[in-house]
Amino acid sequence: MHLQGEGSLMNHFDLLRGLHIVAVIAWMAGMMYLPRLYAYHTETAPPGSEFDQHFLVWERKLLKIIINPSMMLVWLLGVGLILYHVYAVGEGWGFLLQPWMMVKLAAVIFISGWHGFLAGSYKKFLAGQRPKSAKFWRATNELPFLAAIVAVLAVTLQFGQR
Repeated sequence: MHLQGEGSLMNHFDLLRGLHIVAVIAWMAGMMYLPRLYAYHTETAPPGSEFDQHFLVWERKLLKIIINPSMMLVWLLGVGLILYHVYAVGEGWGFLLQPWMMVKLAAVIFISGWHGFLAGSYKKFLAGQRPKSAKFWRATNELPFLAAIVAVLAVTLQFGQR
């Protein structure tokens, strides 16, 4: 009976982890696509034009329907995973000081900050401004994905684990 309960707890962890990964995939997809939209928006749609309005709708929907909800899910499920390690596995809060976990958390904080930057840039587009060049948007397009690679490798390799 004890093993069945333990297996059930592990099934909950696997479900939590799986949903977290799916949410990360959705978040990264949106975070990589939005700068591309910004690059095209900057190049092809003068402020106030009909095409400008189309871009604003596409960008708003991407932020409101995909990027923002998936980020919230990533954070909620991530906190759930931390609580699982702290309480169900009994690792305690010191688990957050593992080198691999600190690297993962730093990557997530960077991606979240980049998300805020992209959302703030949308508000500038909405105001008719072009906050950065198309070249800038293309050059920075992959930043969240690179940070996600670092986070995934930190979790899968768990380097420096005590």
